[in-house]
Amino acid sequence: MRILIVEDEQHLAEALSQILKKNNYSVDVVHDGEDGLDYALSDIYDLLLLDIMLPGMDGISILKTVRGKGMSVPVILLTAKGETPDKIAGLDYGADDYVAKPFSADELLARIRAALRRKGEVVPEEGLQFGDLRLNTANPKLTVKSKEMKLNLKECELLELLMLRKQAVTSKEQIIEKLWGFDSEAEHNNVEVYISFLRKKLNFLGSETRITTIRGVGYVLEEGKA
Repeated sequence: MRILIVEDEQHLAEALSQILKKNNYSVDVVHDGEDGLDYALSDIYDLLLLDIMLPGMDGISILKTVRGKGMSVPVILLTAKGETPDKIAGLDYGADDYVAKPFSADELLARIRAALRRKGEVVPEEGLQFGDLRLNTANPKLTVKSKEMKLNLKECELLELLMLRKQAVTSKEQIIEKLWGFDSEAEHNNVEVYISFLRKKLNFLGSETRITTIRGVGYVLEEGKA
């Protein structure tokens, strides 16, 4: 799961980033509204955390633009304690929730889980399943029947993406944007390396699920040996 934080208070933004990363979210951070809108419109994020008061463009304007483009990404507004009119405006323009500063890490994480659950994109506590695979994203490991193997974070994120998309083809460009960010310098060979790592682990575990290459298009997860 990838989250965008748009917050001009740099110490707070860094603290939020560390909290989310410790809970196995991928995170991008920007500090002004115009950059926040550019990142948000890339459509690679599973959730947006928007401060209302931002330089360049305020959080409500970002929200209005995102919803005006027909994007349904969950949005949680970060508000000051007395900003009741802004909270109301945010909810009216399509925010999913708001958190008033100061807030606890546990409260924020609970609201993020709730927003993702409403969107249907939260990973269940028991992990993801596809075919004979079970993926634990909290403590990254892959289980096939009675055998299990640890995954590194990028392997876990890649397999999670393929499993969430089920049998839809995922392009290398989509993988790069989702795992590394839309302004990343990662290239197609970075994707190929991690696909190779995952295939070797599936083979070692004796899985009947395979990652199939659709030449010129991308990758798809399929059940059953070829």
